[in-house]
Amino acid sequence: MPRPTAAQLAYGSCTVIFSTLAMLLLSQTSSGAGIAVIAVSALLLGLLVAMTVPMPKKPRVVAVRKPAGAQQEQTEEPVLSQS
Repeated sequence: MPRPTAAQLAYGSCTVIFSTLAMLLLSQTSSGAGIAVIAVSALLLGLLVAMTVPMPKKPRVVAVRKPAGAQQEQTEEPVLSQS
């Protein structure tokens, strides 16, 4: 499993903090069980958001062939594709 990027950690952490505050303010709960349910659901939501942030794609190496008359020797040069 690849390591999470800085963007994934930031999005997940912000989601946990803001969703916890929003749920606590909207529910107006004061019981320990209610706070625990809200905290667990905020952590799960943060994990979901962090895992759905797209991972950066690795650059592909593409072989480029020169025209037939350019050189007798066939060489392939690696070129990074921007797709």
